[in-house]
Amino acid sequence: MFKNILLATDGSEHAIRSTDHAIELAQKFEGTIKVIYVIDGQASKSDALHHADKFEVEKSRREKIHPVEELLHQSSVTYSVEVLHGEAGPTIVSFANEGDFDCVVVGSRGLNDLQTFILGSVSHKVAKRVNCPVLIIK
Repeated sequence: MFKNILLATDGSEHAIRSTDHAIELAQKFEGTIKVIYVIDGQASKSDALHHADKFEVEKSRREKIHPVEELLHQSSVTYSVEVLHGEAGPTIVSFANEGDFDCVVVGSRGLNDLQTFILGSVSHKVAKRVNCPVLIIK
């Protein structure tokens, strides 16, 4: 039923909790997890200003999602990680709808509280526009 699971993460507390649920689904249904981490334009600019080289930028981004990767590694569930660029909501929706996913797992809130307040939450956008079931974790 849930063999191909998409986990959208940003390294936030909600995203880490959502990882636990994605792992449970994958274990129960013998599935795999595709983890995506979306870098928006503002984060790209900030990364470029604060890091001297591309290696440092990549290292900094990986550190943000390290807790998620650690949980996945410990679970022995088959997974892969992909870093995407764009606005989080639309990028997750496009990736999910273009892929062959049975379920999308996402945290109810991410790291960007201002964007959540002004524009509406990423999880809400994902739930409204993705073509497969969406599990939103509080």
